[in-house]
Amino acid sequence: MANAAPPFSLWERALAGRYLRARRRDAGVALISILAFLGITAAVFALIVVMSVMNGFRTELLSRILGFNGHLYVAGTPLSDQQRSETVKRLRAVPGVTQVTPMVEAQAMVIGRGQISGAIVRGVSREDVKATKIVSENIKPGSLEGYGEGDYGGDIILLGQRLALSLGVGPGDAVSLISPSGSTSAFGVSAAQKDYTVGGLFAVGMSEYDQAFAYMPLEQAQLFFGKEGAVDVIEVKLADPDNAPDMKAEIARAAGPGAVITDWTEKNQSFFNALQIERNVMRLILMFIVVIAAINIISGLIMLVKNKGRDIAILRTMGASRAGILRIFFMSGAAIGVAGTFAGLVLGVLFCINIAGIQQLVERVTGAEVFNADVYFLTHIPARIEWREVAMITSWSLLVSFLATLPPALRAARLDPVEALRYE
Repeated sequence: MANAAPPFSLWERALAGRYLRARRRDAGVALISILAFLGITAAVFALIVVMSVMNGFRTELLSRILGFNGHLYVAGTPLSDQQRSETVKRLRAVPGVTQVTPMVEAQAMVIGRGQISGAIVRGVSREDVKATKIVSENIKPGSLEGYGEGDYGGDIILLGQRLALSLGVGPGDAVSLISPSGSTSAFGVSAAQKDYTVGGLFAVGMSEYDQAFAYMPLEQAQLFFGKEGAVDVIEVKLADPDNAPDMKAEIARAAGPGAVITDWTEKNQSFFNALQIERNVMRLILMFIVVIAAINIISGLIMLVKNKGRDIAILRTMGASRAGILRIFFMSGAAIGVAGTFAGLVLGVLFCINIAGIQQLVERVTGAEVFNADVYFLTHIPARIEWREVAMITSWSLLVSFLATLPPALRAARLDPVEALRYE
C-alpha cells in the first residue's frame, strides 16, 4: 500500500516560507506581519499572566481565609458549658474533621503607647492556637510562652503584626483592652478594662487579619467579656474544605439537637462570587484582544495576495490546484499565528514563574510599592499557573489565527488567472 501524501507538500511549504521573507516591494506586508506577530504575542502573554495572577490571588486568599477561619461553624444549644465538652468529643470523632475549636469572639478597643485601635479579640485555648498553624507558625517576633498558663490562662495575648505596629507595641509591652460588654452588676452591664502583656505578633500574610485580630486565652476571654463559661461558636476545620457543604448534615447530627450549622461558603459567598465573575469577564475581554490582534493577519495576507496576483496566475497555469494555492497562503498566515502564540506562551509562563523576583526588581528600581497590602489584602503578587487554562488559551489563539487566514487564502484560491494576467 502506497504511503499517503502529506497534507502540505514540500513545494507548498517552501513557497509559503518564501512569501513570509519580505523583499523590498513587499516591505508593507512584512511590517503588518511583524505587527500581527507582536500583537498575538502580547495578547497571549497578557491573557496567561492576568489569568494566572487572578488564579493565584483567589488561591492565596482562599488558603489564608480557610487557614485562619473555620470551615464549619456550630452555634446554638451545644455551646453551653455543660454540653460543650461532649459536643466537642463527638465532633472530633467525625471522619474528615481535623480541628474543633470552642471560641469566644468579641470586639474591643486596644490602647497601646498613646494609640488606640479597634480589634476583634478571639478567646482560644493554647492547644487550639498551636493547632492553627497559620497563626502559631507565623509568630515573629515573640512566642506562645506564657499564653494560656496560670490562673484563668494568664494575661498574655497575641496581636496581629499590623495592629501592633499601629499601636507602637511589641513583645513584652503592655496594652489595655476595653470591652463594652463586661461584667454584670446591680447597675447593669459595665464596661471592662484590663491590662495585658503582648506575648507575640503574628503575620498571616493577609492585611485584613494582621490589622484587626488579637488572640487571648479562652478562660481569660470568658472572664473579660462576661461569658460565664460559655463560648460564641465552635469552629470545625476539615481535611478538605470543599466538602464543608456536604458535611453539614453529619456535623449537625454530631452536634446534637438545637445546633445551628453554617459553612464557609455561606459566610464568604458574595466575596468569592464577585471574584469568579471578575475572572470570567476578564478572560472574555482578553480573548477578544486575541481576536483583534489576529485581524492584522487578515490585513497582511490580503496585501500579500494582491501583490502576488501574477505569481498565483502563473502557478495556476502551471497546474497548481485551487486547494494548493489555498494551502500556501493558509500556511503563510498560520505561521504568524503559531509563532506569536508560542512566543506569548513562553514569555507568559516565564513571567509567572519569576513574578516575585520581577516585583522586587521593579520596587528597587522605582522605589515605589507595586503591590500595596492595604489595598490588595496580600503582601505580594501571587501567580498560579493552571495548565488546563494555559492549554485553553493556546488553543483559542491558534484557532483564531487559523480562522483569520481563511478569508484571504480563499480569495487567493478563487483568483482567475486570466484576469490576473490580463494587464501584466
